[in-house]
Amino acid sequence: MKCSLAFAFVKFAMIFLPEIIPYVDDYLRIREIEDWPNAVNGLQIENSGRVTKIGAAVDVSTRVLNHAAKKRINFLIVHHGLFWPGLRPVTGALWRQLKIALENDIALYSAHLPLDVHPKVGNNAQLAGLLGLKSTQPFLEEKGQLIGLKVRASLPREELARRLRKALSGPIKAFNFGPKKTNTIGIITGGAGSEIDKIAQEKIDTLITGEAPHWAAVAAEELGMNLLLGGHYATETFGVKALAAHLSKRYKIPCAFISSPTGM
Repeated sequence: MKCSLAFAFVKFAMIFLPEIIPYVDDYLRIREIEDWPNAVNGLQIENSGRVTKIGAAVDVSTRVLNHAAKKRINFLIVHHGLFWPGLRPVTGALWRQLKIALENDIALYSAHLPLDVHPKVGNNAQLAGLLGLKSTQPFLEEKGQLIGLKVRASLPREELARRLRKALSGPIKAFNFGPKKTNTIGIITGGAGSEIDKIAQEKIDTLITGEAPHWAAVAAEELGMNLLLGGHYATETFGVKALAAHLSKRYKIPCAFISSPTGM
């Protein structure tokens, strides 16, 4: 199911924030999954209580909040919330973002690792499905959780790259230092390239992630691994879209994805 702004048969549907938040917290296991402190998973800004339109975006920003206000979205789901830069005064960009949200009655909900690792709407699971990779298994521990998916699959690496470009609707960077036909593929959306040495220890010969530091390309060659980079932003659009669509179907409320690529 995809998000759209208009469902004729549920035009006036509404849910209340105190009803939807406990469900999402439980569905994503927000309180169970440890994350980086600045993730601040869960409800970050509440509104007056009414939810009539659901929005989804990878990052919260002034641009995204302005789009949400124009679309009359009053429940916005993001992967990277307001507090990633850490504790700071309510001035400048943070003041501006809070002002837009409060003046337009926008509730903000953020989910980072809980959304990455979810077995159905998670970024990794969604991307694996689009790539046609089945029977995946969790791997690579971080913050007490297995944050990636791996799968045994024999695919020409050029075919895998083609599927990835199609799934992302955009270009990728491929460092072809591993086998021409894959054996074990690892998927970790976002910025997992810096974990390449640790990932190699899991017998992964082909890694799909969003971005990597410069030295990871050198490491890929030394390790004899294929490294496919699809972009941090592009690989993390799937989770928020899938979660918004799931909630839209459950509560019969329209939803929309707000595209705001970073170029990263």
